[in-house]
Amino acid sequence: MTEHKPYAPHFFETNLDDAIKTLGKEGLLRCLKNMLLIRNFEIRAESAYQHGKVGGFFHSYIGQEAIQTSAIELLGPNNWFSTTYRCHAMALLLGVPPKEIMAELYGRVTGNAKGRGGSMHLYSDRMLGGFGIVGGQIPVATGAAFRSKYMNTPDELSICFMGDGAVAQGAFHESLNIASLWNLPCVYVIENNTWGMGTHVAHAVANYQQFSKKIADAYGMRSYMLDGMDFFNCYSGFKDAFEHVRKTSRPVLIECITQRFKGHSISDPALYRSKDDLKACMQRDPISILKDALIERKLLTEEEFKEFDKEKKEVALDAMKYADESPWPDPITLEEEVFAP
Repeated sequence: MTEHKPYAPHFFETNLDDAIKTLGKEGLLRCLKNMLLIRNFEIRAESAYQHGKVGGFFHSYIGQEAIQTSAIELLGPNNWFSTTYRCHAMALLLGVPPKEIMAELYGRVTGNAKGRGGSMHLYSDRMLGGFGIVGGQIPVATGAAFRSKYMNTPDELSICFMGDGAVAQGAFHESLNIASLWNLPCVYVIENNTWGMGTHVAHAVANYQQFSKKIADAYGMRSYMLDGMDFFNCYSGFKDAFEHVRKTSRPVLIECITQRFKGHSISDPALYRSKDDLKACMQRDPISILKDALIERKLLTEEEFKEFDKEKKEVALDAMKYADESPWPDPITLEEEVFAP
């Protein structure tokens, strides 16, 4: 394992009072519950994979829950969303039933894509997909932003999530360039967990410190750097960014410094990370950070938290039962709804 110079990020300033006032107790607890649903779903789905119930690839979102939870809470569902193959969280946050997602992971006909897409390809009316190709979602999200501008729907943004590994892709730079040229309302979010598969960002992105600002400056757009482990910092930064895009119809680039607590995929033992490094990362668990903040402000008790966690665990277990009992697709339907030769 190679030692790398640690980040020296300059995070957007957290407006804690504004977030608490805007969301209120009900909204804050809803966000906490959503993060617990993501965590419990991923834990049980990973267990199902290890027991041979799920095939193909599986990429866990554990450790990154604060990012998409805060963004989607702010935006609401009536926008365009696209993300990577690490896509279970987004589907859950956009209202796809856990049973439907789990059934898709199991390859069953009751799944989100009738068992054809699996873990990496989930959809909803506004979720344009989880994309298996690194950076593949970025031009699609840019196209969705173009649609919003062409149809004159200024409140309808396109938000695109990607990993740090996508930053060196040509599609990323071409998309940012055209979005800036055409003033497209697109929010590009880099979920920088520092590891593109097993390659540290220092070996993949030249001048990797604060790289999002340098890239954004090159394309004439505003940039933000957020603490992806802190729900409140994400909420403050996303709120400012979304307001800016709606006001100006200009794209923005956001870099969220985060950590995944698992390997790149379920088959990755993550031997490139030391145990001490992983332990230090997990001490900044985004769920614990939000929970502790709510308890400190008398908006939550430890007993309530345990009850919420238990409730979401039951939801995930119920989804596993549903998926296990669902029928397999009939092979005769294999070529139905296939639009490419």
